[in-house]
Amino acid sequence: MAQLYSYLTFNGNCRQAMTFYQSCLGGELELQTIGQAPLSEPLPDNIKAYIVQATLRKDNLVLMATDMVANEGLNSGNSVSLLLNCQSEQELHHYYHQLAQQGQATQPLATNFWGAIFGSVTDQFGIRWLLNYDKG
Repeated sequence: MAQLYSYLTFNGNCRQAMTFYQSCLGGELELQTIGQAPLSEPLPDNIKAYIVQATLRKDNLVLMATDMVANEGLNSGNSVSLLLNCQSEQELHHYYHQLAQQGQATQPLATNFWGAIFGSVTDQFGIRWLLNYDKG
C-alpha cells in the first residue's frame, strides 16, 4: 500500500524549521540545497543555499519539506494540521512543550471525551500540530 508523508513548504527558512523539528522530535535530517541540484550554476548564490528537499526520519515518522514555493506564492492557512500520535504520556508532554517553543500552545493538554490526552500547538513557523496519546 502507498504511504502518505507530510510535506511542508517554506519561503527561505526550511533549514531553520527542519532543524527545529529535529531538535524537538529527534531523528536523522537530510538536507539538499538548490546548489547541489543539477543545472543550479546560473542561479544567484543566495538562492543556491535554499533547500530543494529536506527529509526528517525517526522510526515511522517521515516529515519532508522544501523552500521551493510555487509561482502563486506561499499561503499559510489552517486547513492542514500535523497529527503526532504519541506512544506515552511522557512523550506527549515532551513534544508538546518542545513544539510550543517560540510558538503558541493553542489547546492545553487534557483528557478528552474519547479517553485520550489531546492538545494542539501552532509552532514558530505557523504550522499547526495536534498531539494525541490514547491512554487505552
